[in-house]
Amino acid sequence: MLRHERNAITFLLRHLLVGAVGGLVFGVLVIVLDIAHLRSLAMESNDGILTLVLFFFGLFVTFGSLGMAAGIMGLAQDDN
Repeated sequence: MLRHERNAITFLLRHLLVGAVGGLVFGVLVIVLDIAHLRSLAMESNDGILTLVLFFFGLFVTFGSLGMAAGIMGLAQDDN
């Protein structure tokens, strides 16, 4: 693997990690504060653990993608 490819992958993984941590923080806050009664619904469900796993997986994908997109858009340079 070439050096610039390794740098690009490292760059994307770093931003993915930042986004995933943001998604984790957001998800924990939603569950702890019981926003929209999501914790209550999940705990009363027969498949509460699966519900929470899917909830956090969706947040990781969404926030991770947003983190990578923000990193890529931040690369733009104005050459004026």
